[in-house]
Amino acid sequence: MVTQAPTYQGDDPRFLRAARHSRRVRWLRRAVPAVVILSLAVIVGASVFNPFRFLKKLPIDLSKLSVSGTKITMDAPHLAGYLPDRRPYEVWAKAATQDVTDPTKVDMLNIRAQVQMEDKSTLRVDAQNGHFDTKSQQLDLMNQILLKTTSGYQAELTQARVDLATGVISSDQPVAVKLTNGTLNSQNLRITDHGASAVFGGGVTMLLDPPADKTNADASEGTGAAPANAPPESR
Repeated sequence: MVTQAPTYQGDDPRFLRAARHSRRVRWLRRAVPAVVILSLAVIVGASVFNPFRFLKKLPIDLSKLSVSGTKITMDAPHLAGYLPDRRPYEVWAKAATQDVTDPTKVDMLNIRAQVQMEDKSTLRVDAQNGHFDTKSQQLDLMNQILLKTTSGYQAELTQARVDLATGVISSDQPVAVKLTNGTLNSQNLRITDHGASAVFGGGVTMLLDPPADKTNADASEGTGAAPANAPPESR
């Protein structure tokens, strides 16, 4: 006996629910990596934020510099600029430290960056610690990395490495993404081709909140059925 899969008409409530779910899944598959990619792209911008390259330019505010042994610390470095598409961004750090015996390495404390999204919302990136190697062009971010948009998306990482030479961004630690209507969790993340490809790996789970389904309510309104507690019609 051949069992035929059920088919629904275009106005069938089950068809409408399935269509909405399919569109939603397709949108999420694009939106989730896009948010994470753009967030870490801001971190890439932060990685070229080496405040010590400005030391050769005068005048300089010496009150922001302190020296301890072979280490020079700059307090509250700040960088502002525009992305190629003219969206503004800013990067701050509580402090940046460079050892004169190894000037290719810069340690940053309490990094914060923000950029305007295409929809005019704002994306903010926070990380407690960053280590930038100017020779290998690699930035390591550690401890409480938080990506948050004013439109309601949020991602949390504990570690991320940005390789400017190859355009690869990777994290071997758990990644948690909060959507406006659900969550996505994975054990690792790898972004390649300068953001063109993003792969969540290691037991990926996505939980979506069920949408408010008004189809049944609309259908009942269209039948003209009287409420159960409606008074009987007078004759």
